[in-house]
Amino acid sequence: MEFHQHYDPIGNAFLSTLLAAVPILTLLYLLALHPHKDKLGKKHYGISAPKAALIAAIVTVFMAIWLVDMPVSSAIAAFGYGSFFGLMPIGWIVVAAMFLYTITLVGGQFDIVKSSVVQLSSDRRIQTLLIAFSFGAFIEGAAGFGTPVAIAGALMAGLGFRPLVAAVLCLIANTAPVAYGALGTPIITLANVTGLPEMALSAMAGRQLPFFSILVPFWLIATMVFMHKGKWKQVWEIWPAIVVTGASFAITQFAVSNYVGPMLVDIIAGIISLIALVLLLKVWQPKNKFYLPGEEEEIQSLEKQTSLYTSGQVAKAWAPWAILTLFVFLWGLPQWKNLLNSIHLFGIKSLYAIPVPFLDKLVFRGPPLVTETVPEAAIYNFNWLSAAGTGVFFAAVLSGLFLRLDKDQWKQSVVRTAQRMKTPLITIALVLGLGYTTRYSGLDAILGLAFTKTGVFYPFFAAMIGWLGVFLTGSDTSSNALFGSMQTITAKQLGLDPVLIAASNSTGGVMGKMIDAQSIVVATAACYENRTEGANAVGPIFRAVFFHSIALAALMGILVMLQAYVFPWMIPSY
Repeated sequence: MEFHQHYDPIGNAFLSTLLAAVPILTLLYLLALHPHKDKLGKKHYGISAPKAALIAAIVTVFMAIWLVDMPVSSAIAAFGYGSFFGLMPIGWIVVAAMFLYTITLVGGQFDIVKSSVVQLSSDRRIQTLLIAFSFGAFIEGAAGFGTPVAIAGALMAGLGFRPLVAAVLCLIANTAPVAYGALGTPIITLANVTGLPEMALSAMAGRQLPFFSILVPFWLIATMVFMHKGKWKQVWEIWPAIVVTGASFAITQFAVSNYVGPMLVDIIAGIISLIALVLLLKVWQPKNKFYLPGEEEEIQSLEKQTSLYTSGQVAKAWAPWAILTLFVFLWGLPQWKNLLNSIHLFGIKSLYAIPVPFLDKLVFRGPPLVTETVPEAAIYNFNWLSAAGTGVFFAAVLSGLFLRLDKDQWKQSVVRTAQRMKTPLITIALVLGLGYTTRYSGLDAILGLAFTKTGVFYPFFAAMIGWLGVFLTGSDTSSNALFGSMQTITAKQLGLDPVLIAASNSTGGVMGKMIDAQSIVVATAACYENRTEGANAVGPIFRAVFFHSIALAALMGILVMLQAYVFPWMIPSY
């Protein structure tokens, strides 16, 4: 049964928009604001993530059926499609990353990793720049889709950062690199859906995001310091490290995006940033070290222990993370993916492209989102071998073999990972099911279209549409696929440069990455050993990052306004 999306089902744009927002508002209220008391009678705000996601998912399916007349079969199919996508590939990435991390713990190597990091710098601010920003950016460039938050979050939690702090910092750090994540997939997708030159879109994003690549490290350290009741002085104490980290990344990001293309931007910029900071630390260290509350004696003890480990022991401890980096990079290469997708093992294909029943080519998107009515594809690609999570899993297995884990250690690694991931996987599946239902029903399009009536202020709201798209779908790529064409059409109608406006969908969208439920659940899975604590932490984490997200998105909107009306020379010619 065909379904044509309706963008004003009530016949009143305001009421249609308000009702379309009900599923998202329900999820936000339950995660962040709904009051409840624990067993000890202490009041908390926000219920556990699985319960909130389940209730919001039911509301979403109901609104899709009732408000926009989506067939019941299509609504359920969209939810199922999203849920399966949540488990594979998203959930698989997190499971594999946690498996590798657990192997290093069980194998007894993570203590050496901690000591070697302390030897480089025991200052927690420096460690945040190294892991959350620079290393996270490299992983984003190679794999994307939640991988940097999962890996960097696990590393920081293992180094002793409080789970809430580690999660918040990794989410904030994973912003400026996102538009070029997974070998430039968001920009490449944007070019495909808009028909605009890929190189022009890459260059335009590369003339917006470098400003934030310099700003975000400052923002990141300020957030960390103030989360521990510090002062501005403690932020400015490490300004050389912040400037070197951000500027080296920003300059490389601009150069590669403008003169090479979108695929290698984050990979090269992340490596350059990491190397630049390490080299700086060889000749400069902050005078006053920043420690977490109550850990000064432990850190000093670790500093003394570093001399106990040989270079060979340190290399062995870091080997799993080096193997991980290699496999993540390899699995991100299109040529390698294509090779893996062509493999057949014992009659089993490595890629199954499954049209989703009751959904594929039965949902039609129409103007003003696109120029003419087109059917929406719904193909579930079960690429079990070429999925990024499989690369991480192989890295984990190889690491375990390299570390010579015995039978009991392998069993312990598997059991601990399984126990830790059960609740996050359920939540990720529910959240992605919710997101796909809003996408195929057109509820998210109704919300996005509300911003197109802002006239001269549209450049500002173009960035906010991207922010909304990532918040709703959990992906800059998905946001570009959803709103890219609409942004281009609206830009032409208003006499604005379509490359500027289309690119702002992606660059504004990166600021929504930290508050999408998928990313937050991935962060809790990576940072919280206790799955119950992790499920209850989604609301507090959302409340902690929401201001940062909206503020950074607004700043991007202001930059787009300036480029549209004051500095049009910043727009690349094409």
